[in-house]
Amino acid sequence: MKVLFVGDDWVGSNARSLADGFRQAGHEVVVIDTTSVTLPARLSPPWVYSKFAHRRAPWNIEQLHREIDRAAAAFAPDLLFGFKTVHLDQQRLLATPAGLHVHYSPDDVSNPYNTSPEYLAAESGWDLIVTTKWHNVPELTARGARDVKFVRSAYDPALHHRTARRGARRYLLGFVGAVRPDRRDLLVSLAREHRGDMLLRGPGWRRVRELWGTGAEVGGPVYGEHFSAAVAAVTANLVLLNSENRDTHTCRTFEVPAAGGLFVGERTDEHAELLSDESECFLFSGPAELREVLARCARYPEQAAKVAEAGYHRIVTGEHRYVDRAREIVGALT
Repeated sequence: MKVLFVGDDWVGSNARSLADGFRQAGHEVVVIDTTSVTLPARLSPPWVYSKFAHRRAPWNIEQLHREIDRAAAAFAPDLLFGFKTVHLDQQRLLATPAGLHVHYSPDDVSNPYNTSPEYLAAESGWDLIVTTKWHNVPELTARGARDVKFVRSAYDPALHHRTARRGARRYLLGFVGAVRPDRRDLLVSLAREHRGDMLLRGPGWRRVRELWGTGAEVGGPVYGEHFSAAVAAVTANLVLLNSENRDTHTCRTFEVPAAGGLFVGERTDEHAELLSDESECFLFSGPAELREVLARCARYPEQAAKVAEAGYHRIVTGEHRYVDRAREIVGALT
């Protein structure tokens, strides 16, 4: 297939990894980077406009669509693939000359934050909607989607792999991810308990005053191979879900073990299906059980390392790469 892939193309983005997955699966891929619309540079005119108008800058969207139109005319794609292109002009996307039009949503499409009125009005025009949430399948069907395909999240071997530690310091526990109300109190509490034995990286954590003075190592976001390096410095890597997306698994479900880290995550049916509790990961159902797991990891680091090793092999031999997801998606089109 000739795939015109429309999505964010910054280093470490899941869209870039999936685009590479299509290429690795044998398809010819041209990428149109949507980052200028989805994540405009701070204090730039499109960024200022979005803050006041609460929508993306129309001149920025127009410029991007002209680029899509030029690429489609030159490339003549068999497939236009939109990776969470909910802020673009849906009718122009669907009118782009291509044999098939597929939209991919990495987040809960019943959460208004992950859609737009324009996208919802045109959703039934897409030939296929791909979702990483089981619960979205019947919801999308009820909304009138022509066809729906569920695929799990994935990892990118080029970015998520075992790597040497950067520095001699090692942390008992760590978490890489954004500040969210459903995880803030727990992580602040753990930072107060474990102090210098805890690593916390992600957008927003440096602004959390309760973390100041705890002694925990707090930093900004890390992506790609920098994420794998952070995982390498931690004994117990927390995998916390986004309740607003009703997550039962997440990208970290695959990225942490693929990077060689010990998966310590919330107990869900999907997590239990992907990794065996106690032998390939440690699952918990609440703060008390999590603290028991952390105490075991501190007391028996050799056992923790064995569980991490088993989890690594389970994930990397289980067809959970982005190229595997690309093949699943193409399989749904044939």
